[in-house]
Amino acid sequence: MSDDRSKAAVNDEHRDEQDRKPNAVKAAIGKVTATIRADDDMLEVMNAFLAFDPDAIEKCDVEQARRQPTAADAVKAVLRNQGRDPSPEALVPGVSSVDRVIPGAAGELRARIYTPTGATPLPVVVYFHGGGWVIADLDVYDGGARGLSAQAGAIVVSVDYRRAPEHRFPAAWDDALAAYRWVADNAASFGGDPGRIAIAGESAGGNLALATAIAARDAGLTAPCHVLSVYPVAQTGSTSTPSYIENAIAQPLNKAMITWFLDKLLRSPEDKADTRLNLVGADLRGLPPVTIINAQLDPLRSDGAMLQEALQEDGVSVQRRDYHGVAHEFFGMAAVVEKARQAQQFAGERPRESFDLDLARTLVSGGI
Repeated sequence: MSDDRSKAAVNDEHRDEQDRKPNAVKAAIGKVTATIRADDDMLEVMNAFLAFDPDAIEKCDVEQARRQPTAADAVKAVLRNQGRDPSPEALVPGVSSVDRVIPGAAGELRARIYTPTGATPLPVVVYFHGGGWVIADLDVYDGGARGLSAQAGAIVVSVDYRRAPEHRFPAAWDDALAAYRWVADNAASFGGDPGRIAIAGESAGGNLALATAIAARDAGLTAPCHVLSVYPVAQTGSTSTPSYIENAIAQPLNKAMITWFLDKLLRSPEDKADTRLNLVGADLRGLPPVTIINAQLDPLRSDGAMLQEALQEDGVSVQRRDYHGVAHEFFGMAAVVEKARQAQQFAGERPRESFDLDLARTLVSGGI
């Protein structure tokens, strides 16, 4: 009798695992589409990701979703296949890192401080990772943060904010502002220049970056000198934009996943109208220069274009680049994807221009 129960449990577990797999027809269409549209190096990473046989995030519970392979895992697999060292230090030489805890809005947060070789004080970038505010962490997004440190010649403070559904909206936004406040107050303690601070983020973190700049302005805090927003979520009111329709079944991010993320994040549907999420409806006046980076094969591409338009309407200096042949999450793949290397170089140049301008203003005002 007990053997029968054990067999039944195994069969149930197997059925549950199969139920979490992507729809076979959609997966096949998505793979063919990627083969046609993606650059060869991007396709190599996408195929490495699919080789892990991941579950469909939108069919998982939260803990299952957090255990799924990531784009960073796929990059490591490609590097190993190429016979290369996948360690972060080997991929981005000249940047050291140390983990520590910093105060958040409701307790301590894990942070990683990346420091490039160079004389201090160095400019500082506060960085927020992606993951739909539900999955992923600073380890998964190490490639983007570490690469930005090297390209911008800046200390990067990457922050693990609280995630939903354990901590629903607006917990992550509260933590982001608390982290920015801490960096502004303590930059000198880790070799940073408190007069030259920027904010950056990817995906969900790209939203947090701009929302934090708005919150800092409204709270009267030290203003960042630049905002870098990489394929940000700029609105949650519509999943019927051109890029949502075009990339509805894309990998590694698709329309169904975003709906799943929002279900875990929001307290109620009314939260979609909150301008911390609906950035295109926010008061953007008086913000520093903004850089937006988008990927062609990404449901969020139109969000970037909408955000660019909203910023321009409010008189904010903004530059946006749309990288063709690459997908969401490409920014951290500079070790194996050429467009990612180009994007990181551009992402480093833009805040560096703002850092240099702020330094020049400081020297002039000081009579030097």
